[in-house]
Amino acid sequence: MGIEKITMPQLGESVTEGTIEKWLVGVGDTVSKYDALAEVTTDKVTAEIPSSFAGKITEIVAQEGETIEVGETVCLIEAEETGQKPVVEASVQKNVQPAEDQRAEQPKEKQPAKPAAIGKAAGRYSPAVLKLSQEHDIDLKQVVGTGREGRITRKDILAFIDGGGNSAYEQPEVPSKQEQPAQQELASSNDRQSGIEQDITPTIQLENGDIEIPVTSVRRAIAKNMVRSVTEAPHAWMMLEVDVTDLVLLRENVKAEFKEKEGFNLTYFAFFIKAVSQALKEFPAVNSMWAGDKIIMKKDVNISIAVATDDALYVPVIKQTDEKTIKALARDIHELAGKVRNGKLQTKDMQGGTFTVNNTGSFGSVQSMGIINYPQAAILQVETIVKRPVVMNNGMVAVRDIVNLCLSLDHRVLDGLVCGRFLARIKELLENMSKETTSLY
Repeated sequence: MGIEKITMPQLGESVTEGTIEKWLVGVGDTVSKYDALAEVTTDKVTAEIPSSFAGKITEIVAQEGETIEVGETVCLIEAEETGQKPVVEASVQKNVQPAEDQRAEQPKEKQPAKPAAIGKAAGRYSPAVLKLSQEHDIDLKQVVGTGREGRITRKDILAFIDGGGNSAYEQPEVPSKQEQPAQQELASSNDRQSGIEQDITPTIQLENGDIEIPVTSVRRAIAKNMVRSVTEAPHAWMMLEVDVTDLVLLRENVKAEFKEKEGFNLTYFAFFIKAVSQALKEFPAVNSMWAGDKIIMKKDVNISIAVATDDALYVPVIKQTDEKTIKALARDIHELAGKVRNGKLQTKDMQGGTFTVNNTGSFGSVQSMGIINYPQAAILQVETIVKRPVVMNNGMVAVRDIVNLCLSLDHRVLDGLVCGRFLARIKELLENMSKETTSLY
């Protein structure tokens, strides 16, 4: 037998870290391979960390509430039948923290001087670090981060507390006047990039009758991703009106028979997904993602759909929508919405999205601007269908079924020309959907 590391897994595309929400095992517990060890939350999904080995848990390295980067160790396990001696490597032992009472009794030794690195993680704080610093009234600007790329870790805070308000490492020397502008500019850039994780919450005085509602891990992840999107992506917006009178007649004529035959509803949303998917194949630039020094134009058309619960918003993905019939799309929408509301959504259900369609019309909305589902390049809001008087080509006024389509786009990736043509193509496809021209199967 031997000691093995369990690390933070990659739980989604572009996911770089996860927060341990709850440990499902403790030190000394025996687990089987693939058993769930902990619940973890990322900015994409809430999932479980499975065990890669059968054996006994020997150490919990990451604490509940601590944010761990992908690939870093979260716990140690004495694995069965590895043929290795059960010895913990020195690189692991040096991270072992003594118990609270033991740490208080140990003499404090000043660590050797070590310059503080200014990295892209400087100024980014995990929930555990923020909570601990607030409990002890610590100004995080006074703490030197020893984590990767300058990140302040929970251990840095504990060392700061043990040192009576002094960082575990000596503070770096004040830079010369020539060095200050460059470092200040770098720090300012880091602050802007990492603003999503800084504690910028205002102090609000509670009045009689006010209710404090704790921020859940899911709500925290949603907030983080939304702020990142609007901070990094320059949003632009355009809207277009679509006459879907013939589509409304088509659905009204077949929805009852469809429900009886298939066992689930034929919603308007399936028709919109079909039209969007075809338009994305014709305008592949819209089916792209921003990747820093390049733009990735995706081959597959995988539509993310927004599904809301009472306290959170999830964005599961329908894969290869351009190859599916309207019936197949309606079934996928029904199944994914059911998984969200029953709490059965899995990590794989959230991965691979290339473009998002949000059915804001289900709430009665007639006009809205969506926040792009980072790192996608655009999101389409499908508003509610309303009856409106419309002047027809012959000059007569008629009551028609009108829907607004509102597109938010990342102006780093897309321009108004291609997006205008993309929206016009969706309009054309929808306005030509009728019982004579459209097949459900």
